[in-house]
Amino acid sequence: MSTNNFSQLSLSKPIVENLASLGYEQMTPIQALSVPLILDGKDLIAKAKTGSGKTAAFGLGIVQQLRVKQWYVQSLVLCPTRELADQVSKSIRQLARTTHNVKVLTLCGGMPIGPQIGSLKHGAHIIVGTPGRINDLLRKGHLAIDRATQLVLDEADRMLDMGFQDDLDKIVSYMPAKRQTLLFSATYPDSIKALAQRVCLKPQFVEAQDVLSPSTIKEQFVELAHSSERDEAVLKLLHLYRPEQAIVFCNTKRETTQVANYLKQAGWVSLALHGDLEQAARDVTLVRFANGSATVMVATDVAARGIDVADLELVINYQLSREAEVHTHRIGRTGRAGKDGVAISLFTEREYPKLALRVGDEAIENHRLELPDDSVLATDPKRPSMHTLQIDGGKKVKLRPGDILGALTAQGGVQGSDVGKIDRFDFSTFVAIKRDAVKVAMNKLQSDKIKGRQYRSRVVRG
Repeated sequence: MSTNNFSQLSLSKPIVENLASLGYEQMTPIQALSVPLILDGKDLIAKAKTGSGKTAAFGLGIVQQLRVKQWYVQSLVLCPTRELADQVSKSIRQLARTTHNVKVLTLCGGMPIGPQIGSLKHGAHIIVGTPGRINDLLRKGHLAIDRATQLVLDEADRMLDMGFQDDLDKIVSYMPAKRQTLLFSATYPDSIKALAQRVCLKPQFVEAQDVLSPSTIKEQFVELAHSSERDEAVLKLLHLYRPEQAIVFCNTKRETTQVANYLKQAGWVSLALHGDLEQAARDVTLVRFANGSATVMVATDVAARGIDVADLELVINYQLSREAEVHTHRIGRTGRAGKDGVAISLFTEREYPKLALRVGDEAIENHRLELPDDSVLATDPKRPSMHTLQIDGGKKVKLRPGDILGALTAQGGVQGSDVGKIDRFDFSTFVAIKRDAVKVAMNKLQSDKIKGRQYRSRVVRG
């Protein structure tokens, strides 16, 4: 193939036109390597990082091969977390906009199973979900995938890390042997090789090289005399760089809470994201960070797979990751789409050999960063540009983003440019509003009706 243009692929004309309307023109490296093979019906093992465009790669294969008039599950996509499953579902729906009557269902744990069973009774073409919930629905007879022709394992390495191997094997046993299997993974350890041998048939292997130009990420290293200095080091780095948004990576759930609380006390709007959060709290946390109403996310590696922020300026490794490939994955969160980003790793003398094995002695010595003195803390913390409003109405009452935007911008309301992302859930909707427009927006919501009905609303804080 002479070019990486989507129009050169064997895609239907409506799909190509839809891609153009979505701003998709040139394929990313992983798309150029994998999409032709997917469209050719090959089984595939693709090694690619988050943010490389892999969702569109398998999503195009799903949409192109879909037979809408055949009302049964044709494709099953498995993801490690609900947050990633939600992102994948949204992406597939976007890719399928010009294909009428496509039904995509998201089936994940942490949500009531009853409504999901009810939705399945009406049928679906594409199922996106987490292994535990999918296995439960299969075992209880509410979900049938015996005619599915495609299986996608997205971020397969994380699914295995989270203990889903047995669930994956059981799910595969419900599927026909003759199918297309697509396995996407950021890393390729022995456990993934073994999984591929069990679920794939003569798979093609592709690996995308660095999607990001190395020059877009400035990687630096800060040596600490004692491990106890990590909290203050993170605080000084935030004051020094003053990012619009940053992620701090920790290795344990306890540390994410500890660091987030420390930063909050210092005046930074920071959130903790880890596996022990209740689902409702996870939803709000991810919404607030994605819509720009929180400056710092402190997260574990597995939990961070659900974060999707394109313009992340700063990544701080509070501790070195346990695995070398995870280190690369962490710093790849910044510097996306050719934009500049900074990734800083904190380490002690004891940790130097571990870090040197990953990046090399020369890189460490050439890119050491000295922490500023305490005077840097005299500046005020960087405030997020947005606040989040929560409205007690969502998909279940057919409250649409357009309805909310119309209500907010009606006479006496805010400007359309003051409204950011609108995220709908079954019973709630979250709206990002510029900080200086919050008071007007709240007055509008509390005094006016949306679609003839008054909804309770509040500013999300904490």
